[in-house]
Amino acid sequence: MQATLPSATAVRQSAPAPERVSRNLGVDTYRGFVMLLMMAEVVQLARVAHAFPGNWFWSFLAYHQTHTDWAGCSLHDTIQPGFSFLVGVALPYSIASRLAKGATFGRMLGHALWRSLLLIALGIFLRSMHSPQTNFTFEDTLTQIGLGYPLLFLLGFRPPRWHWYALAAILTGYWLAWALYPVPGPGFDYQAVGVPADWQHHYSGFAAHWNKNSNLGNAFDQWFLNLLPRVAPFVANNGGYLTLSFIPTLGTMILGLVAGRWLRASAPRMPMQRLLIAGAIGIASGLLLHFTGICPVVKRIWTPSWTLFSGGLCFLFLAGFCWVIEVRGYRKWAFPLVVIGMNSMAAYLMAHLFERFILDSFRINLGAHAFQMFGAGVEPLVRGMAVLLVYWLMLFWMYRRKLFLRV
Repeated sequence: MQATLPSATAVRQSAPAPERVSRNLGVDTYRGFVMLLMMAEVVQLARVAHAFPGNWFWSFLAYHQTHTDWAGCSLHDTIQPGFSFLVGVALPYSIASRLAKGATFGRMLGHALWRSLLLIALGIFLRSMHSPQTNFTFEDTLTQIGLGYPLLFLLGFRPPRWHWYALAAILTGYWLAWALYPVPGPGFDYQAVGVPADWQHHYSGFAAHWNKNSNLGNAFDQWFLNLLPRVAPFVANNGGYLTLSFIPTLGTMILGLVAGRWLRASAPRMPMQRLLIAGAIGIASGLLLHFTGICPVVKRIWTPSWTLFSGGLCFLFLAGFCWVIEVRGYRKWAFPLVVIGMNSMAAYLMAHLFERFILDSFRINLGAHAFQMFGAGVEPLVRGMAVLLVYWLMLFWMYRRKLFLRV
């Protein structure tokens, strides 16, 4: 079937209606929460837990500020799905706003393509900051979103059933491609592709198609990334992250697009039942695929089951924040998160670009041991909280002056 771009008439019929809708602060709060989790890496809870071995409290916090080694999920693992999901949630609002201002489909498509290229370039730039040359890698959150954004944009102009068709095609096709790719033989040298000798997460049987660095995604990267200039030939990503993960990540963004349309269609009421049911189905289906051995839940390679499981979590997070903020009307407590959430791109760049500058400024002007007032063990936490405060004050300054960084 030949694909065609939607006509102007089709855009008017299938795009969200251009009437103005009041801002959903629940969405902004959820976005602020996601970005706070990302910025809070600076508090280094793993180092604090290491200073207090056997302490369950610090161990618990450290676990949830660390990515799981392979299968499973920590709170930290929900950052990238949340960020991607919220890109989809925001799209119907963005399309409606641009249509209300008289934008044409052609201009909006051009902006979407520009946004995609800019996100990819920003991701590569941030990954290249400590490299002797440009580090062409595409597993960063921004590049993953950028690679899938043009198709997400086009889906934003199609009827809702297209979202489900696209999601099913993406997840099923991606799963099938991995399932058909041959697993390595019994003599395969996992250490040669960066898998530690004491790695305890090898799968056997059918699930072995999703083992670290011996899968379809890594084979693609060994071909694709070596077409680009590199300091050394690419063999494997130490964390197992992959370029092709942008395909199931697009599935996460589509789930966000579904949620965003529900929110706009129901406004000013909140579609709580839909959000909760979608969350429960997503989590249950992801776990079912995992425990039946059909497809493990692995964030690092963004398996289709991870798309469903993490998407379910995102629906529940969104429902929770919308219920507290929009239904119950408890808004004052959320202001610090709203400040972050309304400038999420600025927050993302601050966390990647300003951390070293702020830490060096503290050390130079306050002394090397300024944050040991509660002991050396919790120094990373106290110092990190000070950095977080500086981040927030910068964002608050931008918020007060209505300076919002948009891509």
